[in-house]
Amino acid sequence: MPVVVGTGFSASSDVVTGVDGAAREALDGLGGAPCDVAVVFVAGELVTQPEAVLGRVRGVLDPGELVGATAGGLVAGGREYEQGEGVVVWAISLGEDAAAEVFELHTTEVEGGLALSGIPAVEIGTTSAVLLLADTSRLPIEPTLQAFEEHLPGVPIVGGVPSLVPPDGRPLLRDVGPSEAAALGVRFEGVEVLPLVSQGARPIGPELAVTAGEGGIIHQLAGRPAIDALRDAIDGLTGEDREQIRHGLLLGLVVQTGQPEYGSGDFVVRGLAGADPETGAVAIGAPVTVGQIARLHVRDPASATAELEEALRIRRAATGSGDIAGALAFTCNGRGQDMFGVEDHDAAIIQRELGPLPLAGMIAAGEIGPVGGHAFAHGFTATLAVFLA
Repeated sequence: MPVVVGTGFSASSDVVTGVDGAAREALDGLGGAPCDVAVVFVAGELVTQPEAVLGRVRGVLDPGELVGATAGGLVAGGREYEQGEGVVVWAISLGEDAAAEVFELHTTEVEGGLALSGIPAVEIGTTSAVLLLADTSRLPIEPTLQAFEEHLPGVPIVGGVPSLVPPDGRPLLRDVGPSEAAALGVRFEGVEVLPLVSQGARPIGPELAVTAGEGGIIHQLAGRPAIDALRDAIDGLTGEDREQIRHGLLLGLVVQTGQPEYGSGDFVVRGLAGADPETGAVAIGAPVTVGQIARLHVRDPASATAELEEALRIRRAATGSGDIAGALAFTCNGRGQDMFGVEDHDAAIIQRELGPLPLAGMIAAGEIGPVGGHAFAHGFTATLAVFLA
């Protein structure tokens, strides 16, 4: 049997009619196939009733695994409900030759920091993709993603950070209620997943090589103190680029060096976290290596739209003659109407370029996805996991 995805949505805050309706809609989308995994995103008043929500979903779908998160907004079909109220249910039947396993990540305090436990110990090559829902108030996300690279090299990791924390402080959901885990993951085997990260930032100014740096600190760019090199790069900007950079200084770091030229999709984009005027060093929320190429970036709606459209077209071409079963979406709460001035921007483009397809997800407070084959945490992105049939 092929992979089948069903989705359902309700804007009602009533557990019985709203959640039941969304779960039954997802069940209908499965067309009689069993539900192996259900993912639930809950918004509005329903975040205070997680046990009731999960109980209703389980009663309708009888999923093999059930995970979810609370969210400030929801993605359903071709719509984005930025001021979320209700529930969206995403259900997948994996067929006979695929499988899924839910795992939990936990952190414990040790001398000198935190110890992470729970990354699946499985044979390399058996995992095709990982869905990760992370509570970053309990989890150092970048070191966690680096640990995944060591244990599951080459595996695409896609997910998001809950954008609404309920009164009990537990935004992650599993089985029958809130989870104490720092992150919930679903490890897939035997199902093909195409990841997508559209960062929506445009490179400007000159390329600058990191000539001294370690950890998340850049000491020198192009042989000069990083602050001086960036100041000169900004002074060299003109017109619209100079105006847009007033809204926030962003720096992109090339993930895979050695290419003849670099475009938007080759950089992982970060805001500057701080600077030291005495040493000229700057702090950036990503690990740096000597020789890496850095370049200033700006966010603008036109670039973000074009990048998302192009990334989706590439994924459509990558499917070849295969069908798309459905997709999970994580789009930043900094995008939406505030960035584009229109409703449903990302969801509508996804449906236009890939659809019609079963699509569900959440408006996230951070997104997780690969750039240049390496997993990163992002902001202001539209991130997608496309499941092939």
